[in-house]
Amino acid sequence: MFDFDQYLGFLAFLTILTIGFWLMIFLVSIIPYWIGGALYENWKMKRDGIKAEKLP
Repeated sequence: MFDFDQYLGFLAFLTILTIGFWLMIFLVSIIPYWIGGALYENWKMKRDGIKAEKLP
């Protein structure tokens, strides 16, 4: 049915496909969290800066 070379090629294909799938899941879940955290930190720093300016 399959030669040994074809079997190794199929296993390599499945390995690459699986690694790509988990990498995509990781990036889709981490990057929005990272960007949201950065935006929140920027907003907090700006807000604290405005509060510091209003104090006498």
